[in-house]
Amino acid sequence: MNSNDILRRTRFIFDFNDAKMMALMSSKTHKVTRAEISDFLKKDDDPAQVKLNDSQLAVFLNSLIEEKRGKREGLEPVVEKRLTNNMVFMKLKIALSLKAEDVLDILKLANFKLSKHELSAFFRKPGHKHYRECKDQILRNFLHGLQVKYRSDAVSTKEAKKSKPLKSTTNTSEKSKPKPKSDFEWKPRPKS
Repeated sequence: MNSNDILRRTRFIFDFNDAKMMALMSSKTHKVTRAEISDFLKKDDDPAQVKLNDSQLAVFLNSLIEEKRGKREGLEPVVEKRLTNNMVFMKLKIALSLKAEDVLDILKLANFKLSKHELSAFFRKPGHKHYRECKDQILRNFLHGLQVKYRSDAVSTKEAKKSKPLKSTTNTSEKSKPKPKSDFEWKPRPKS
């Protein structure tokens, strides 16, 4: 998935303001400005959008883990130069302290079914024989499930605007009448 899209969706899910985003995206060596945040969050078709590289997204996700779970004692987290969907999925799972069942429930909120065995394959090391690459569709559905869970108010308002109520063409008096039973009743054919 596109790093900018992941950043946009994550910001929306947790309803982070610009100050929070600047704090999460800043590293010890580079402070991110409000203008940079604005450029990262622009839509893909906007020519003013600045592409977010993997190490910038890794700084953001590592900071999100520290924000949600607390700072880990010992060494500073390694900022990856290359991120895969599997790594993004894992970092979000860690940040939210999710167990496998929680992740599956979140995917169900997005109407996406996955077995526990399929899910565990995404979190294995790449050399493992059961390792499976996380495709964009799965990560996108996980982010959508998080959106439904954490921002259900925004999701339901968006869906309410899209769907228009259907106009009833039947009279209310016709609705209360019972339907006549059919003379035909299906019966299974006898076995010969």
